[in-house]
Amino acid sequence: MNHTRQVNVGGVLIGGGAPIAIQSMSTYSPTDTARAAVQINALGAAGADIVRVAVPDKKAAEALRDLRQMTDVPLVADIHFDYRLALTAMEAGVDGLRINPGNIGKRENVVKVVDMARKVGIPIRIGINAGSLPQDILDEYGGHPTAEGMVEGAMRHVRILEEEHFEDIVISVKSSDVPMMVKANRLLAEQVDYPLHLGVTEAGTEYRGTVKSAIGIGALLLDGIGDTIRVSLTDDPRKEVRAAKEILSSLGIQQYGPVLISCPTCGRTQVDLIHIAQTVEEKLKAFKSPLRIAVMGCAVNGPGEAREADFGIACGKGSGLIFSRGEVLRSVPEAELIDALLDEIRKYEEEHQDR
Repeated sequence: MNHTRQVNVGGVLIGGGAPIAIQSMSTYSPTDTARAAVQINALGAAGADIVRVAVPDKKAAEALRDLRQMTDVPLVADIHFDYRLALTAMEAGVDGLRINPGNIGKRENVVKVVDMARKVGIPIRIGINAGSLPQDILDEYGGHPTAEGMVEGAMRHVRILEEEHFEDIVISVKSSDVPMMVKANRLLAEQVDYPLHLGVTEAGTEYRGTVKSAIGIGALLLDGIGDTIRVSLTDDPRKEVRAAKEILSSLGIQQYGPVLISCPTCGRTQVDLIHIAQTVEEKLKAFKSPLRIAVMGCAVNGPGEAREADFGIACGKGSGLIFSRGEVLRSVPEAELIDALLDEIRKYEEEHQDR
């Protein structure tokens, strides 16, 4: 894991060895305060550590004060070009800014934002997207976005803040092109020790966007690069949070409740394993313990193939086995397999809840 500095976003620590923070973004304007608050709190309940909110104008910035009072998740104000929106957002009590200091006009405007951010103790995230690089950087790197150009664009903004002796910074370099995003973050990680926010921007709808995000974010996390992540989906943002949790769980970095492992079925399977696995996966949401739960289609090989699972079922025709870490616990009728499995998990949680 790359060692990075640590920043504090409303009590959520980013970098410096802190757990990877999961972020998402509200799909509502702060002016639609009631609906935005409901969504943001739902994202928090789903597992989002931080939620970003678009602030396109003065009314949206002013509405942040009420939104801040109605939500219990750290809020980051996403602002472009108008430094006054950043000042109003900070006055409203946001926990972080996403703003590029090179895009807010005169140096005196940057100083105003930096001085207030320093005073209220909130970090600034510099965010560069491949699709919005300035023309001179595009010209320098062949007329099209490159990983090198993205890093140069980010470092321009970083240097502006550093010149004002402000280093409470998070950086993101995002692209819809997964290899470019990965390369840019690897290059950036060699140059700075600021915490990095990872994401594949404009990744797409649920299926494609999740796959692209898992590849890009996952590759970097396996390199030890990245301190906070957002899976960007054209869908309900709660799906972004679920996908982020699955990425972290699959990498063994952080686990959020039980993880399901299941075989893909084959000609030996004599039950509707797909339905059983989907049912178990849904019911596992009610549990909190970081267990590995297996659903296997073969009673002969299942317990051995999933011997690392804490609990599992191996299905046969008419009956199946409940097992734990490769050891068979008992045989039960097929219709009772799921309930029997859930009973074992429930019993485990009751025995360990006070430990």
